[in-house]
Amino acid sequence: MAEVVSVNVGVPREIDTPRGPVITAIFKTPTDRRLRVEPHNLEGDRQADLSVHGGENKAVYSYPIEHYPVWSDELGRTDLELGQFGENLTTRGLLERELGVGDVFSIGTAVLQISQPRAPCFKLGIRMGDAGFVKTFLRGGRPGFYFRIVESGELGVDDEVKRIERGATGITVHEVWELSYGGGTNLDRMKLALEIATLGDEWRRPLLKKIAT
Repeated sequence: MAEVVSVNVGVPREIDTPRGPVITAIFKTPTDRRLRVEPHNLEGDRQADLSVHGGENKAVYSYPIEHYPVWSDELGRTDLELGQFGENLTTRGLLERELGVGDVFSIGTAVLQISQPRAPCFKLGIRMGDAGFVKTFLRGGRPGFYFRIVESGELGVDDEVKRIERGATGITVHEVWELSYGGGTNLDRMKLALEIATLGDEWRRPLLKKIAT
């Protein structure tokens, strides 16, 4: 059974960094409350830079708890906390290789649809205390995924995540990553991925570049 392990929210705040003060909301805190899923947000959660975060196709970010021990081993760290990767939902049983972009799920009384994988910005490096982790994360092939909100509702910890519809293309979250930033070379699959209307420019650009060459 797929389920919600942790619900994490945060609001923008100023963080001192070597490059100067930065406003970020990547520091998410777990909550036991059941929260309302709003049109572009989870209740109590906000994004600092709406030009690259939030919006219809990046409303709720989800990350598999299965990746936590893998990162701990690779990084030699024992301090990873729930919400460490800036995710709103830490989940169990939802892995990128098994999830199609466009798949629709019911969580609590809300209905959400996978819109795209997550491409990290420099603020993930701030959260991890390691500026180089952004590239490490992108190379790792464990991007997590964004949901868009199909129907508003409430969700919380321990809610079952039920797939109620599969995406039209059959392209998985991991395959988008593989085709865009990994070693994927299948031109037909790249063109099919570009048909996904919710796919952001950070994924479209490398796909188009590969197709052109």
